[in-house]
Amino acid sequence: MTLSPLREFALKALLWLPLSFVIWFVLAPLLVWPVGVAARAVLLALWPELFSGLVQGAQVVDHAGQVLGSSGYLFELTTKILVRADDGGRVGLGVLETTLNPMIYGYALPLFSGLTLATPASIRRRAGQIAVAFAAIWLAQTFGVVAESLKVVAFQAGAPGQAAAEKAGLQPNVIALAYQFGYLILPALVPVALWVGFNRSFIESLVGQGREPDPGNQSHSHVE
Repeated sequence: MTLSPLREFALKALLWLPLSFVIWFVLAPLLVWPVGVAARAVLLALWPELFSGLVQGAQVVDHAGQVLGSSGYLFELTTKILVRADDGGRVGLGVLETTLNPMIYGYALPLFSGLTLATPASIRRRAGQIAVAFAAIWLAQTFGVVAESLKVVAFQAGAPGQAAAEKAGLQPNVIALAYQFGYLILPALVPVALWVGFNRSFIESLVGQGREPDPGNQSHSHVE
């Protein structure tokens, strides 16, 4: 039985999307490395008074502060904000450190890969699309990490963080908007927009656009 182009694409997508997500998770430490490099450069260049470091590889802790393990794809953000810390019953001041998960901004990578691999095209064309898309998605992912880092300072560091953010010229409303945009909008919008842009003719063939006869071009028989 011959499948229609739409059903064939849907079947391939059902196969490629789960596989793409598995590969994405397995290769997570490698795939988030460019994001960490770019985000660290942005944070330290634009706001050196707020941040002192961003390193890849961090410990996983529960709500009680117990270490559960370590993960190679997590980022450890170190700020220059002094906050009150309780260490074994001793209260003092310490710099604010927190763990960021760049994966929540990066699911666009397997989403685009799965859609592209399910789309009929040459290997060279697919590879080119994936290369361009990965660069764009890494930029969007970097935006998300930077926005979350600013959110940590402005909203999670208490009064010292708010004061430091205001001194750096950062508005809380702008930070909140940037965080929501990087967390909710970009990861879903970027891969779909790129895939549609790269494969417009294929999508039009699926929905039947461009195949209907143009009434203006139809020949009309007449009697002379």
